[in-house]
Amino acid sequence: MSKPEETLARLRGLNEEIQRQDPPLREESMDTRTREEVVELPRGVRGTDDAIQEESIVLRRLRPVMAIKNNTTELVFADAGDSQVWKERLTGARDNLDRAIRSVGRVELRGGRLDWVGTGWLVAENVLVTNRHVANEFARRSGEGFKFRTGADGPISARTDFLQEIGNPDTLEFKLLRPLHVEEEPGPDVAFFEIELTSGDAKLAGPIKLAEKIGESAGVAIIGYPAYDSRIPEPDLMERLYGSVYDKKRLAPGAVTRLERARLLHNCTTLGGNSGSVLLDLDSGEAVGLHFSGSFLATNYAVRADVVADLLRRIRSGRLRREEGARAPSGPRSSPRNAVSPKDGAAGSVSVTIPLTITVSLGTPQGAEGEPRRRWSAAPRPAEDGDVDGEEGRASDYRDRQGYQQDFLGEDLAVELPTVERAAADVLEFELDGASEHVLRYEHYSVVMSRSRRMCFFSAVNIDGKLSRKSGRVAWKWDPRIPKSQQIMNECYGNPPKFSRGHMTRREDPGWGDADTAKRGNEDSMHVTNTTPQMQAFNAPIWLALEDYALQHARQDEMRISVFTGPYFCRRDPTMHGVRIPLAFWKIIAFIHDDTGELCATGYEMDQEQSLPSEDEFVFGAFRSPQLNVATQVPIRSIEARSGLSFGSLASADPLAGEHEGLAEEIARTPLLALEQIRFVQ
Repeated sequence: MSKPEETLARLRGLNEEIQRQDPPLREESMDTRTREEVVELPRGVRGTDDAIQEESIVLRRLRPVMAIKNNTTELVFADAGDSQVWKERLTGARDNLDRAIRSVGRVELRGGRLDWVGTGWLVAENVLVTNRHVANEFARRSGEGFKFRTGADGPISARTDFLQEIGNPDTLEFKLLRPLHVEEEPGPDVAFFEIELTSGDAKLAGPIKLAEKIGESAGVAIIGYPAYDSRIPEPDLMERLYGSVYDKKRLAPGAVTRLERARLLHNCTTLGGNSGSVLLDLDSGEAVGLHFSGSFLATNYAVRADVVADLLRRIRSGRLRREEGARAPSGPRSSPRNAVSPKDGAAGSVSVTIPLTITVSLGTPQGAEGEPRRRWSAAPRPAEDGDVDGEEGRASDYRDRQGYQQDFLGEDLAVELPTVERAAADVLEFELDGASEHVLRYEHYSVVMSRSRRMCFFSAVNIDGKLSRKSGRVAWKWDPRIPKSQQIMNECYGNPPKFSRGHMTRREDPGWGDADTAKRGNEDSMHVTNTTPQMQAFNAPIWLALEDYALQHARQDEMRISVFTGPYFCRRDPTMHGVRIPLAFWKIIAFIHDDTGELCATGYEMDQEQSLPSEDEFVFGAFRSPQLNVATQVPIRSIEARSGLSFGSLASADPLAGEHEGLAEEIARTPLLALEQIRFVQ
């Protein structure tokens, strides 16, 4: 299928799904299409480009993008093809929309690499809520609390302007005083800041109430700051949707399409700057979600409002550990001062969703004197990667580590460690207690290292979901059993344009058992032998959630799985900062299926090639670009062929093993946009 045909298929699929979920829009669209086809298209069959044009017009009708001026929604439906259904819905909700609009601002920085990084809104008196991946650009954890990061010229400061609107010279600015809380992964993508008024009338903005009851709805709207990208594959579509106006406050209606435990899915039209936007229920005027991400022409994701509310309550009650004295404010604060207007522009970049995910320009990088400077990677900083030199214990400390256990899933069932076949000579060996070893054993997981790449061929972990315990994060560590020269601590890791340390075995996976054992498993996961260089954008929600989803399908009375993860080493891997960077990664999950009682093993791939920094600019890794970082389920046999590893009997336990080659390849090309797409049985 050609690229235009793929675009057409995705557009058509999205439009059909929207109409299926919303009968009034479907009826209106059918009437409109009939009239257009009779009048405009009498000559018969049209080409793909014509069909794309038509479907994009339909999308603009189904999911319009409205202007916001002077703190109100500009409800202009002058074109005969505009949706009268949305006109009636939005007109009826005008009061609710206008109240919420006044409380949504653009998060702007001074002293950072970008002049603005996303959207935030008032969730309580003098409390702003936004996304973790937005906050990570200028705030970080410090001990038990949080503080602002340091830029090239000193501490970064942040503010939000609630009047960054089309044609509005006025300002309503609040200074972000301090981070109250930045939720760590894998928790919800949420961050809270204490703010104070610095210019404008505080009476114009009030907290948006968080909904306590949330359901699927055809009447919601997102309010935030979409941004432009010159590199998206469908620029004409974006131009038609946004009318060539970006970086300003906009409103886009849509629907909540599905509810999950901690998040909801919606299909409002968004771009990357919308990260941190409020998703508002039109009928009640309450926030139902905090937008954080999306998938190209498929769906968008938001943290549920009740999850945001619960987290805020825990922060205010002191139930979450935080910096001494950093508590949510209880009364109004006002400190008028001269405001500095940001410079509009489009340099650093982020990804966008329309409800597609695309790379977009966002903000202008600033030099020491406010002048534009060379564009740098805006991938979010890892948790102070590069800020520590690394800790190191003694080789004797590891004598009691049993590592990965092959009989973990059953006494009579051996799931052995993978073997390195194609590059066997490259396996790093070391001496321990006078014996030659090649497996680094930790608490509940094991690693086999590549001598030439100084990274692991794979990391293998046993996970007991019933005994899982949470532990605090510790510093990165060297492994004293092998030379430091065979480990990568700092060369390619650190502030952008460098990389994040990407766990192969997730930090929480080996953290189970009694309190001491779980703590040791968590701390062992922080060895640099268990990491590879990754753009932060690599860890898409589905990739991070694969282990948790598999545990739901494992034998209920045990909830045990074994997971194998590693990079693909190939000749095309580029060298950056003195290190060859893997372009792609694989994962295999094995467990006893609760329904079948049989061993099940599923394979997955994900690549970061298009997220890697180019020579001229770097992708703002807090967001994902179109079709980047999308996980796919693949046959284990294909992972064996590509990785040069052997997984023994696991390949025959793969639900894709029984499919003929063509169908297996077709499944492998299908992006996992929802966990429910995973095949666990043949």
